[in-house]
Amino acid sequence: MSGQVTAGPVIADGAILVADGRIGDVGSRQELRSRYDDAELRDLGDAVILPGLVNAHTHLELSDCKCGPPPTGGFADWLVGMLRRTRIPPEEMERAVTRAIGIGIEQSLRFGVTAVGDISRQCRLTRALLRESSLRVVSYGEVQAMAQRRGLLEERIAIAADESLAGPRLTIGITPHAPYSVELEGYRRCLETAKSLGLPLATHLAETMDEATFLDSHSGPLRELWDQWLTWDDSVPRFPGGPIRLAKQLGLLEYPTLLAHVNYCDDDELELLAAGKASVVYCPRTHQFFGHGPHRWREMLDRGINVAVGTDSCASSPDLNLVDDLRLLHRLYPNEPVSLLWEMATVRAARAIGADDAGAIQPGASADLVAFRCTSSDPLVEILDKQTLPIATWVAGEKV
Repeated sequence: MSGQVTAGPVIADGAILVADGRIGDVGSRQELRSRYDDAELRDLGDAVILPGLVNAHTHLELSDCKCGPPPTGGFADWLVGMLRRTRIPPEEMERAVTRAIGIGIEQSLRFGVTAVGDISRQCRLTRALLRESSLRVVSYGEVQAMAQRRGLLEERIAIAADESLAGPRLTIGITPHAPYSVELEGYRRCLETAKSLGLPLATHLAETMDEATFLDSHSGPLRELWDQWLTWDDSVPRFPGGPIRLAKQLGLLEYPTLLAHVNYCDDDELELLAAGKASVVYCPRTHQFFGHGPHRWREMLDRGINVAVGTDSCASSPDLNLVDDLRLLHRLYPNEPVSLLWEMATVRAARAIGADDAGAIQPGASADLVAFRCTSSDPLVEILDKQTLPIATWVAGEKV
């Protein structure tokens, strides 16, 4: 197929050779025509071909939610509302999850996303559906086990780490949910399981400034959340250093853990992140929805921390259009190179979820591609400046 190609720098009148679902060669159309004169040519006209986009952090089973107006009572109040909204009777769960996952798959592919890092509470249901989809998915099974629920830890780890539903495009991962829903021993066990089985690991970390207060004194809005659900007990261990120092002590930063959000960190904590192997996923529209202060993503990159972009869920973002998150970044930081922003939705995001053959246009990589109609000499800027949608998306060379 031919058009303008981005595999690093833009290749004008470029072409990609696709064979057996993988990229065989990249170059100008003239070069590839001379080398492969028997290949079938698909001319996309005035278009740019990009790597398939990688949404490094989302919750596909919440794709039927509406985010509504920004919360006035803070993150914890919003979370209580979400717990109530998503409380589904067992006999209706399969139908509800099937509907939400279908919406999430459709939106992802329509917006040019070919790979996702998906957080799933109902992973037995979601994995059966995602395994049959065109998406490339790292399915992080969610583990929550704190206070009166700590006895569920081993059962939930076993469900989250169950690889029986893995497939060619579905990788099994595990995610201890957050420091306000998993105790220290739960984090240790999740990390041990990930290491022993070689699984991707993710967690929500420093999403709200209330996490540090909760860890230190079991007080604040997150403790009030527990009191509302009447499942607290006083044997939950405390930690005085905040969530990032907790992650360091537990060994999460020495593993290639995906850290969702990291909205709050000080200079010393940036250095801890920089010394480790973890990636950070920044979700711009969700970050704006909750009214957090400026994210330190650029400083993280400057320190060598891998930073990706994600949408989070439709409960805190209008949809799963990852390019709209890049558009928001472009408006907020107009002086940042647009190529860097696109890296955060392709090669850096692929690195964050451990999808080694996604997020790049290079020989040997999976032919996961997306094309946008473009007419300017700077297509990466044009896409961000306009509300254009993809004209085509391919996964493993198949148009989806």
